[in-house]
Amino acid sequence: MDFLSPVENCLSRALCKKKTLVALGIFYLIMLILGICFFRTPAFYVYHINACDRYLTRVCYSDRNVFLIFLERTAGCAVLVVLISLAGVHFAGLILPPVVLVYRAYTFGGCTAILFSVYKFSGAMIAIVLYLPIRLLTDAVLLIAAALSFARAGCFCFTKRDFFALAGDALILTLFCAIICLLEMLLLLALFHPIGSLI
Repeated sequence: MDFLSPVENCLSRALCKKKTLVALGIFYLIMLILGICFFRTPAFYVYHINACDRYLTRVCYSDRNVFLIFLERTAGCAVLVVLISLAGVHFAGLILPPVVLVYRAYTFGGCTAILFSVYKFSGAMIAIVLYLPIRLLTDAVLLIAAALSFARAGCFCFTKRDFFALAGDALILTLFCAIICLLEMLLLLALFHPIGSLI
């Protein structure tokens, strides 16, 4: 069997939901812009500052093994993929993917604004080289997972076949996330961490 055929099947089913992808993408973009515009709102400013501090200290400038960081980041992405995938088992669960995407888009916008405005040149370099591309790629995978959930909700039956199909989609998307986190690990190793932090 062609190894890539399950991947192609997964992506083609997501792309068949073009209207859903476009709607979620526009929704995501709007919340991203709102996050950038209102990052100084007292209710969120401290949260965004703390999120950026954690990202800088626990990921970019951490003394921890970069492979451990890779495993933690991959596990976090896998949890989101699984939750969004499971949301498609019933129409009531479809509220979850937009909620996750709203949260991620708004905090993405706010943290990006913080990196540029508070951390100045160093923050801008981290945002451009590391934070922006990795976050956008990860959220693109979550958008695909959300589109698949919306497609699945109308025809999901609680049978072994449907559960295996759901698990297969979640596994493929988790592998995509692992590849993205591997790219992040390589960028961290090349730009922020000494070679010795790999072992």
